[in-house]
Amino acid sequence: MDPTPATGHIRLTSHPGQGTDAAPAIRWGAADPQARGPVVGSTSSRSQRNVIGTHSGSYGVYRALAVAAGHLERGHRADLTDTAPTDAVGPYPAWADAHRIVSIDPWGASVQTVFAAGLASGIDIRPTIAVTQAHIHLPEIRQAIAFQRLAVDGRVLLADGSATVTKIAVEPVWWLPGVAARFKVGETALRRALFEETGGMYPELVTRSDLEVFLPPIGGQTLYVFGDVRDLADERVTLTARVHDECNGSDVFGSDICTCRPYLTHAIEECVRGAQQGGVGLIAYSRKEGRALGEVTKFLVYNARKRQQGGDRADKYFLRTECVAGVQDMRFQELMPDVLHWLGITKIHRLVSMSNDKYDAITGSGIAVGERIKIPDALVPADARVEIEAKIAAGYYTDGRVPSADDLARVQGRSLE
Repeated sequence: MDPTPATGHIRLTSHPGQGTDAAPAIRWGAADPQARGPVVGSTSSRSQRNVIGTHSGSYGVYRALAVAAGHLERGHRADLTDTAPTDAVGPYPAWADAHRIVSIDPWGASVQTVFAAGLASGIDIRPTIAVTQAHIHLPEIRQAIAFQRLAVDGRVLLADGSATVTKIAVEPVWWLPGVAARFKVGETALRRALFEETGGMYPELVTRSDLEVFLPPIGGQTLYVFGDVRDLADERVTLTARVHDECNGSDVFGSDICTCRPYLTHAIEECVRGAQQGGVGLIAYSRKEGRALGEVTKFLVYNARKRQQGGDRADKYFLRTECVAGVQDMRFQELMPDVLHWLGITKIHRLVSMSNDKYDAITGSGIAVGERIKIPDALVPADARVEIEAKIAAGYYTDGRVPSADDLARVQGRSLE
């Protein structure tokens, strides 16, 4: 027997007037949160919703399964008692710039206070950002202590080898006019592509032009701050930062075909050292597995690279990905700087990254970058040499030999003959 039988009619929200009876309008970029209005995407307040999509991204499907199986009460509302951020963030000037932040809700961490009246009136407003305190334990950090590259200070780095951090989870909240402008496409074209490429999952994308905010079914970001969060916005405090895109095989399980975990742990060591020296460190970790192509595609590319004639080669590195996926990379760093602006960052003194795409996106958004730090050669696994050589030849930052035109042509898969 169905544990949660459907009752009544299904109310569609694909036409104006069918889903926003009592929802406050969202005026994206308004400096006053009351004028901006809350993001209401919960399924418990269907008549009050003012966005397309639902909270928790792809996890909304699991919520649906829980409801269908009878494990979760339909329309459950979260009890937000004692869930407020452990550290205050902002507000900063970028929060009031409609085009500076287009992919996250600047007020998403503080709904319990700034939208208290709305919550009290019965509107189901939910945070899209959560801030907490934590300790992280990494064997690479304990090794750094053993080899005296780092020292326990009792504040940033504790006696058991753990590092203290402020940990921030961020869900994506897309203001569609701003996202379209960021990618230099028309909003109508963006909406149609989103509708068609998700199998028509969100008809409101093409029928509800009055709804400008979309909660996409994708993963978000986790931020790890070493030191005082408020120092991120102070240009006088040296900021060491890495923007890292998810690689589960390497980051978690230590797969040696890429440099992801070595570069991540190296960046964490640099962040700890920077914080101990009076600065602040930041790791921004984005859920974009396999260059946002997905893990199945990534493993297919691994097979293609290893089995091609001549074996795994730097000059075919990007070509093999494009043959399988149709594109070299779908991470699209255009939206990445938004979270940096949310933190109030105006300068990154030490950027632990070789990626030209990330560097260009950060500086192009108005954030200054000082020193760039490449991964030490000693940390590159033998099986990942192909990756590094290919990326350097394609224009990634290096303090060594500048790649020639012939190198670039080979990496891009073009014949030189």
